[in-house]
Amino acid sequence: MAVMNFGGMEENVVTRDEFPLEKAREVMKDEVIAVIGYGVQGPGQSLNLRDNGFNVIVGQRKGGKTWDKAVADGWVPGETLFDIEEACEKATVIQYLLSDAAQIEVWPRIKPYLTPCKALYFSHGFAVTYKERTNIIPPTDVDVILVAPKGSGTSLRRMFLQGRGLNSSFAIFQDATGRAWERVVALGIGVGSGYLFETTFQKEVYSDLTGERGTLMGAIQGILLAQYEVLRENGHSPSEAFNETVEELTQSLMPLFAENGMDWMYANCSTTAQRGALDWMGPFHDATKPVFAKLYSEVACGNEAQRSIDTNSKPDYREKLEEELKALRESEMWRAGAVVRKLRPENN
Repeated sequence: MAVMNFGGMEENVVTRDEFPLEKAREVMKDEVIAVIGYGVQGPGQSLNLRDNGFNVIVGQRKGGKTWDKAVADGWVPGETLFDIEEACEKATVIQYLLSDAAQIEVWPRIKPYLTPCKALYFSHGFAVTYKERTNIIPPTDVDVILVAPKGSGTSLRRMFLQGRGLNSSFAIFQDATGRAWERVVALGIGVGSGYLFETTFQKEVYSDLTGERGTLMGAIQGILLAQYEVLRENGHSPSEAFNETVEELTQSLMPLFAENGMDWMYANCSTTAQRGALDWMGPFHDATKPVFAKLYSEVACGNEAQRSIDTNSKPDYREKLEEELKALRESEMWRAGAVVRKLRPENN
C-alpha cells in the first residue's frame, strides 16, 4: 500500500501497478464470489469480475425483471445464476449489493449462510454503520469488508469496457481470518477500480449520503433549477436558459476541470468568465456552506438514514418515487434538455 500526499495530507492508496490483476486473481483463486442483487451495483461489479477471470455467481429473486436481466447478461440459471439462498450457500464471499432497504428485508435469509471464515462484502457503509436501525449485525467469525466505487454501477461497467477504472474506497470493519485486507483489495481490483483509497464504513456512508444529497445530485439540481428559473423569469428562451445552465457545464466545462483541475479550467476560459467566477464563488460558498453543514449533521445523527429506511420500506415506495421522477422529467428545464440532447451532432 502506497502513501500519497493529497493537498498536504497523506493517505493510504492501492494502485493497479502495485496490486495487479494477476495478483488479485491469485488471492481469490479458491474463492466463490456470490453477488447478491442485480439492480444498481450488481450488474457492473459481477460482469467486471467475470470478465476479469474470477469465479463469480449471481444470487437473485427468481421470476423478476432483474432475474431476466441477469439471464440476458449471460448468467445461466443453475450454473452461474441461483436464488439467493443457494448462491449464499455456495459462496465464500457474499457481495451484499441489494438496496439499503432490501438489505434489511433480506438479511434474515442471508445470515444463516455466514459461516466461519466467509467474507461479507458491502459497497455502502449504511447497513453496518446504522446497525441499531437496520439490525444487520454480522457474526464475529466472518470478514466484513467494503469496496465502494465512486460512481454508479453503469459508470463502473462503461469505464471498464473502455479500458479505464473508476476509483473506489475500501474499508475493513472486521478481520476474522487475517486475510481481510488481501481479500478486499483483490476484490476492489477485480471489480474494476482505478485505484483504491482507505476509509471506514462510517466515513464512507457519511461522505456518500452527504455527496448524494449535495453536489452529486441534490444540490446540483437545486442550483441548476434556480439559475434556469432566473433566466426564464428575465425573458430568456428555454433553449438559451438550458444551454447556459446545463449544456455548457456538462459538455464543455466539466471535461476541462476533470482533466486538470478547476484552476486549469479557469485559465482556459475568457478573462471575463475568469473574473466573474473568482468574484462570485465566495458568495455562493457562503450561501451554501450552512446548508451542507446542516446536511452533514443530519447524516451523522442518523436522521437521514431513518428517513430513507422509513420511506423506502413503504409498500407504495416505487409508485411514489415514479411520481416524483415523472414531475422532474416533465419539468420545463428537463423537457428543454431532452430537445437539446437530440440536437447534439452525434445524434444527427
